[in-house]
Amino acid sequence: MSDLIPFGSRSYAELFLLLFFARGMDFLSTWVATPHMVLEGNPIAKKLGWKWGIPINFVLCLGFALWPLPAVVISTSSLLIAVRNFQSAWLMRSMGEHHYRDWHIQRIQETSATLYLSCLFAQTALTTAVGGAIIYFSDWERGYIPFAIGLGIIAYALAVAFYTILGVWRLRRNSLAKAELEQRNFALGQIAMREARNGALLAAEQPQPQGK
Repeated sequence: MSDLIPFGSRSYAELFLLLFFARGMDFLSTWVATPHMVLEGNPIAKKLGWKWGIPINFVLCLGFALWPLPAVVISTSSLLIAVRNFQSAWLMRSMGEHHYRDWHIQRIQETSATLYLSCLFAQTALTTAVGGAIIYFSDWERGYIPFAIGLGIIAYALAVAFYTILGVWRLRRNSLAKAELEQRNFALGQIAMREARNGALLAAEQPQPQGK
């Protein structure tokens, strides 16, 4: 599993095509769901965008194709992520990226944090259990592929949990910052109204010049 394979060999070409297909499906599903990457959960991929994300991933495919174990792990997790993206891509595209984001945020805010995190934990734990079972029943003497697929499933589950929690944390942070900004603006508005009212009272109390 730790041995590298020769560059340009048949095995290298097969692993490269596997990686290229898996990463391509990940990119395609992301493009269908969020062409402007408004809904992209990975902050690094969102910052790179399509301009840099595609060539960098192509170079990574060339490099990881030399190493069979991570190649299969990455391919497995990438395909599962693509499946997850395609599941809701039609809804995201039909509603529009910004509209879907606002709708999704509203649903999260209206849901109990305990219920939301419990469902996320159950999803992650069950998916991890499937990957762990594949690893447990893998035949080490026959090859590394079942073991790598199991690792890929576990990596997918952990990635979903990590980026989901990261998104919820960023949402909560932005909500708190927005609430603090609204409270500060309200306080400043109250101060401005009080000063204007005091100024009007002082002007009314000043003695008026007597006419001749």
